[in-house]
Amino acid sequence: MLDLSNHHQSIQVVIDKHSQKVKYVYRMRLEASIDVSRLLLQYGLPFRGHDESESSINQGFFLGLLRWHGDKHPDVGKVILENAPQNDTLTCPMIQKDIANACAKETLKAIIGDLNGDYFGILVDESKDISHKEQMALVLRFVNKNGEINGLKTLIMKDSPSAYYIHCFAHQLQLTLVAIAKKHLDVEDFFDHVSNVLNVVGGSFKRRDLLRDHQAKKLEQLFESGEVQKGQGLHQERGLQRPGDTHQDIVNAVEFLNITKKRLQDMRENGWESLLDDVSSFCDVHDILIPKLDESYFPGKSKRKSSGVSYAHHLCVEVFFVVIDVQLQELNDRFDVVSSDLLLGMGSLNPVNSFCNFDKGKIMTLAKCYPSEFDDGKIRDLSYQLDTFIIHMRSGNPKFSNLQGIRDLAKALVEANLAETYSLVYLLVKLTLILLLLTTRGESIFTMKHIKNEVRNSIGNQYLNDCLVCYIERDVFRNVSNDVIIYRFQNMKTRRGQL
Repeated sequence: MLDLSNHHQSIQVVIDKHSQKVKYVYRMRLEASIDVSRLLLQYGLPFRGHDESESSINQGFFLGLLRWHGDKHPDVGKVILENAPQNDTLTCPMIQKDIANACAKETLKAIIGDLNGDYFGILVDESKDISHKEQMALVLRFVNKNGEINGLKTLIMKDSPSAYYIHCFAHQLQLTLVAIAKKHLDVEDFFDHVSNVLNVVGGSFKRRDLLRDHQAKKLEQLFESGEVQKGQGLHQERGLQRPGDTHQDIVNAVEFLNITKKRLQDMRENGWESLLDDVSSFCDVHDILIPKLDESYFPGKSKRKSSGVSYAHHLCVEVFFVVIDVQLQELNDRFDVVSSDLLLGMGSLNPVNSFCNFDKGKIMTLAKCYPSEFDDGKIRDLSYQLDTFIIHMRSGNPKFSNLQGIRDLAKALVEANLAETYSLVYLLVKLTLILLLLTTRGESIFTMKHIKNEVRNSIGNQYLNDCLVCYIERDVFRNVSNDVIIYRFQNMKTRRGQL
């Protein structure tokens, strides 16, 4: 019985104690749900099961792990699931999504704080999920105060006069082929036939096995006749690599691009006769009918309406020359002077093999691509810094002797306290590092199938975005405290439980 004359047993004190206990129990229950959610988000695992009833043995990861957590921690077990108020269990799908959203927003907040208004790059691509729905993703990349590259999947886009758009190098080459196929009917028809063959053969394991057996027998015959040579890595069955699978050296890539354009031009001027001989020889070996080149060419299936030109003219001028001209035009359009200057300047800063690709002129040209950051005065100062910088880097200091890339160079400059000494060089390194990721890592980070898979094939866009942020940026997410997640969760809307 309460003694109302005793202050410690007054109604207000009793109510306050009860209220504090309710808050304590609510927070313990909420933290349990957040801890389980964090584990699932970090590993990209689904939350829900097919049957979440109490008697089900397939309740899903969230309820299953929460029950396991309660079994391992009896104090928690006393306040969760069946032991919690049935109108405030903090386990329903809406609560799970709110927790994921709070986790994602606090992760973004931590990364934006680390960015602190500094330079960043944005990677844009589309990714097909398990339901074959195309989704566009924007990924932000930046260099933090330690000289390390960081990232952020986000929906931020800001205009800047010094923002450059450069496609993945390999993807650009693929787009060149695609453009030719769209602009020339004969080339488009050829790729349609190739696509049909691949679909017919690839659609049946039996047909693929027959094709492999036939190819193996054919190779054996060619080995015996001496027409082909045996060797390691030769005659392997290969598939086309997706753009982004190959990390090419920037300087060599630009150099080979120029060589390719020169070879195409040389092929146009001098390669028709040799190509015609090779094709004729191939057709003879495989019993393929060759049209008489001096006869009139009839387009399509019609044999009545002549085009007025011979087969030789059609194949040489209307196909061979036109295809090469389109290809050269596409290469020039997609790899313009500015893009080449950017890529060559980036390659010149590469520290591999004691800065063997260092070229001051190309680096200065790169800096001029950023007029907002490098005015005339800073361009002059950069020139002086580069002269001292390259001598310093090649002086034998072990900190700079075994660097494997621009990423290592950025970190080494910070660790050696030289980022301020060579402030303009470091700024250019930072801009280069951001742009480098945009050109070489393109598609490798754009995948949603880790999150939206067979188990979660109908996940909504917002929930998908929240799960992706926490999964992709799990290194940052691990350092986000439960306190800030709880604060954001509680302030998202009115909750039954109050803290």
